[in-house]
Amino acid sequence: MRRALIAAVASLTVLGSVAATLPAQAAANPVPPTMFGLHVPGIANGVKPSVTYGTLRLWDSGVAWGQVEQSKGQYWWNGLDAAVGNGNLARANSMIVLGSTPTWAASNKKQGTYPYKGAASMPKNINDWKSWVTAVVSRYKGSVGAYQIWNEANLTNFWAGTPKQMATLTKEAYKIIKSIDPSASVVSASSTVRLTARYNSFFPAYLKALKKQGWPIDAVSVHTYPAGNEGPAARVKFIQKTQADMRKVGVPADRQLWDTEVNYGIVGPGSVPGRTIGGADAAAYVAQTYLDNIRLGVERSYWYFWNQADGRVGIVMNDGTPGAVGFQTVQRWLNGAFYACTTGAVNACNLADNTNPEVVVWATTGSGTYTVPAGATVQCNALNECSAVVPGSKVTIGSMPLWFGTADRNAQNQLPLVP
Repeated sequence: MRRALIAAVASLTVLGSVAATLPAQAAANPVPPTMFGLHVPGIANGVKPSVTYGTLRLWDSGVAWGQVEQSKGQYWWNGLDAAVGNGNLARANSMIVLGSTPTWAASNKKQGTYPYKGAASMPKNINDWKSWVTAVVSRYKGSVGAYQIWNEANLTNFWAGTPKQMATLTKEAYKIIKSIDPSASVVSASSTVRLTARYNSFFPAYLKALKKQGWPIDAVSVHTYPAGNEGPAARVKFIQKTQADMRKVGVPADRQLWDTEVNYGIVGPGSVPGRTIGGADAAAYVAQTYLDNIRLGVERSYWYFWNQADGRVGIVMNDGTPGAVGFQTVQRWLNGAFYACTTGAVNACNLADNTNPEVVVWATTGSGTYTVPAGATVQCNALNECSAVVPGSKVTIGSMPLWFGTADRNAQNQLPLVP
């Protein structure tokens, strides 16, 4: 669905919030399938999510550096081969996380315990790192779309080295990756945002070190988990903080921002309890996540994760769960669409072409009143529940995103009408 953008976004009426509405952010390109990423821990064992997804992050899948190169120069490729192969069968653009340091290669085997001892250590010989990157990129050239340097390098249980050392690993990997597979994207080591002290001590320093290395990345990565008792509004603030820090350091405009792990309701930080988020809230939170991406300029988000409930995350995404329904629904709204978004008490993203009205609206906090656009006859929420509407009528908008359009467009989006 490549849809031509109507320029009349400014004509969208949001009653009670017009003064607070910011100018539209218009897209030069349509929303790509890779906007919608997943973690699938069981991918190597043949787990097949029932939702579509455009990109797959290979982490927590038994395929970390030391789980593949189990001793120097000795590779166990079976798991990674299966993971990449199954991702390709799903037509997903896979991303391999290149860290963590194998125990045999660690300069300090006491640094880090996951997924094995020494995993957070700087390699004692950087040539081991170079050899690993060369081996994995040579094997998967043309089959893998991106390589991420490390996972959550601002946390000492994942990385005990310095930001400068991580920038060095990044630069060495970048040179190898681009020499073997120039089309592959190189993604920075990720950094969590909600643990403010650890974020502040690592992320800006890492960016500055990357700047000195000539920006050897195609994308900057963060993880935007809010506190256990917060929701999408807190995530929006994390994105804005990250973008402000990127501007401060001078990250080139062509380097994208990727959110390589996200969920809600996770325990912490500190004594903040976790919570289970289900029903309409789960679908709304998931849909808001991807709508906020296009509104704020985040190129990808990888949902953590497709799995049975195990108490680790607030929103469970698995067959038939509300989170999974929200994930599939927001893709049907956005995938392949040109868009223009406004931010206000009620946010609005116009996805229309020249004959069909189509807009998604939602409130980050509180609620507002919205006037159904001319020509729209159907509204659908993120649970894929649809009903008829009257153009020009006023609708209260809260945290649940609502799509407004025509019956024909709704059918094209594969969203069945509710009588």
